[in-house]
Amino acid sequence: MMTFPEMAVFQQRLASMQIKDAAQEARAALDRAESGLPELSGKSVAVAVGSRRIDRLDTVVGEVIKFLKARGASPFIVAAMGSHGGASAEGQKSLLGVYGITESSMNAAIYADMNTTVVDRTPDGLPVHVSNAALQADHVIPVNRIKPHTKFCGDIESGLCKMLTIGLGNAEGAAACHRFAVRNSFGFIETVAAILLNRLNVAFGVGVIEDGCGKLARICVMPAESLIETEKQMLRKTYAMLAGIPFKEIDLLVVDRIGKEISGIGMDSNVTGRHRDLAGDFFIAPNPRRIFVRDFSEQSDGNASGIGLADVTTGRLVSRIDMEKTAVNAVTAISPEKAAVPIHFETDRRCLEVCLHTAGVENGADARIVRIRDTASLEFLEISRPLEDKINSGAELTRISSWRPWRFDPSENLPPFYRRQ
Repeated sequence: MMTFPEMAVFQQRLASMQIKDAAQEARAALDRAESGLPELSGKSVAVAVGSRRIDRLDTVVGEVIKFLKARGASPFIVAAMGSHGGASAEGQKSLLGVYGITESSMNAAIYADMNTTVVDRTPDGLPVHVSNAALQADHVIPVNRIKPHTKFCGDIESGLCKMLTIGLGNAEGAAACHRFAVRNSFGFIETVAAILLNRLNVAFGVGVIEDGCGKLARICVMPAESLIETEKQMLRKTYAMLAGIPFKEIDLLVVDRIGKEISGIGMDSNVTGRHRDLAGDFFIAPNPRRIFVRDFSEQSDGNASGIGLADVTTGRLVSRIDMEKTAVNAVTAISPEKAAVPIHFETDRRCLEVCLHTAGVENGADARIVRIRDTASLEFLEISRPLEDKINSGAELTRISSWRPWRFDPSENLPPFYRRQ
């Protein structure tokens, strides 16, 4: 039986700019921008909401709905999440409900019509699909988090422009965009967003950014005419707050859970350092030789997209996969490799042994291991003793537990990840 190194819990100091009262901050941002907004009285307004777990998203969306109603508009919510939720109206409404976005909580109707209309084409031939539900409205307001994307870098990555271009394109539009990106990359997002800002009569956008701890840090209301440039500025601010794993190279990364609400590919490749995609593979710090994924979140609702980026997983994860939802998402994103089920075993202990054995580790006690809850939760890390003197310069890590051997329950599985006391 392989031995394992001692582990300890470390707390990582991350950028912290948490907004205390999200409702008040949202109201203030909307009020500040009001003089530059179009007349909304008597207008129907589609508020576009996606499928990511965003800190206090329900509060922000709720304040947007209240703002619109107070000004005489008739708002409704439209799902803007491509093929997520199994590419069905019921699945997408269910996903919104997970984040507290329901018709009763928002006091507004929710539409998740999967039908689209092609409203234009880019100069190089990409059809621009738009949800029919959004097209019914006089105005559209996208609400989304702005952050780095997992598979490409650019002035525009994940945010309002991507929601307009891909999210509101539903499954058909999202698939067309991803096919196009295989040969042309994702620079088209800005082009399509510029088209849709006019075609959809975007009243304004609401962009939010989160700090390194995953907490809501800023709410910005962007008039349509400055939305693209403002999003670029906010993306740069987000990069400055990114959390990561502060090692150049490790033998094993243990990820307790992946999930679509955590990252579009289940686990953020900017954190894991590993990505496989037709648009380009990359392997960056922390350069894990092996990745072991223990489970996926309940909020994923069976969608295990991203599991193909792991080397080893558990039988319990595999038994819970909804292969139809996973396949729809992977095919739409032109990423079947991310749905490929890796080798799997019934116990965590066996998975760990296989990972270290196949990583070329001669003595398990010397293994360089990092364990995280998920790639969106990096304030606390479990780190093996051999990594203690290899922490990247500038990283701020404080050990908050004693060094101790790995603990397994009677079923030879790991206990739950550390929680703040």
